[in-house]
Amino acid sequence: MWLVVCSYGWVLICYTWFMQKHFADRLVAAVRAKGTPICVGLDPRLDKIPEFIRDRAFKAEENLRKPLRAAAEAIIEFNKGIIDAVCDLVPVVKPQIAFYEIFGFEGVRAYQETLDYAHEKGLITIADVKRNDIGSTAEAYALGYLGETPVEDGGVRVFDADSVTINAYLGFDGVAPFMKVASAEGKGVFVLVKTSNKSSSDLQDLRVLNDGTSGSGGRGGRGGRKGRKSGELTVYEVMGYYVDSWGADGIGESGYSNVGAVVGATFPAQAKVLREIMPSAYFLVPGYGAQGADASDVAPCFNKDGLGAIVNSSRGIIFAYEKDEARGPAGYAEAARIATIAMKEDLKKVL
Repeated sequence: MWLVVCSYGWVLICYTWFMQKHFADRLVAAVRAKGTPICVGLDPRLDKIPEFIRDRAFKAEENLRKPLRAAAEAIIEFNKGIIDAVCDLVPVVKPQIAFYEIFGFEGVRAYQETLDYAHEKGLITIADVKRNDIGSTAEAYALGYLGETPVEDGGVRVFDADSVTINAYLGFDGVAPFMKVASAEGKGVFVLVKTSNKSSSDLQDLRVLNDGTSGSGGRGGRGGRKGRKSGELTVYEVMGYYVDSWGADGIGESGYSNVGAVVGATFPAQAKVLREIMPSAYFLVPGYGAQGADASDVAPCFNKDGLGAIVNSSRGIIFAYEKDEARGPAGYAEAARIATIAMKEDLKKVL
């Protein structure tokens, strides 16, 4: 009994130490351990989940006349199958909350269970929630996804993701609450800078006249550790300088900050510019695979050390069975694993 108790206690100590360690340091260690920067996006669409999983969920006695619960159970089973198939290959998973919220509170339960299961399998998680608010509202989001929700005289961890995506359109006021909780908890944030969608250029590529000193006058106005250059800058460049500034005090032993950036692989030229502006920011890179980008497109997102970016693939991995006639729906998990291995080999060409 003594050995069991001590072993369990040691596990708790190790887990606590791991969670308190700097986010970027944990991320770098995980990328090195798995030998790849792949992030698998867990974006389950009910109509694409194999029929045998849906049938099992919707025909279960406890789910009869409870379609939202049945949908959530199908998502949970599907996600667990994907996680089991790739957990030894990749360091990170990223569930996009829209595909869960659509099923109401049952979907949110599936989201939480997905994060929990990913942690059980040793994966780092990114809660792709793109939250955007200020003050107490932003703090509530940060506590719910990264910290502890205050309840009576204590606190309860709810989603407990390792990091979140946030929209900084409201300026530093909307970023600071997330940074505060992330720093205290050993967590991270990824700020939208140059997104992978085509219409991102409508706003993000607009050029603004900059004198190198504009800003809120607080942390949001520092303009980057190197200082913003005067003259015309695109909006995404300005945001890049802000991210560089916001993360300046949060750099770990790895040389990377706990404040990262979302930079789409579909814009490699812009990614090259942003890599120079934010040398210490870890990039979350969407756009690979289904959105058209390949290994050569993601290459500018990395630093010379081969680190600095994690590359996300969602549909191309979790629904790989649709293009795998040999395995079909019954082999969806194996098809996901094979697609992940193929992506890993593709990225090796540029790293």
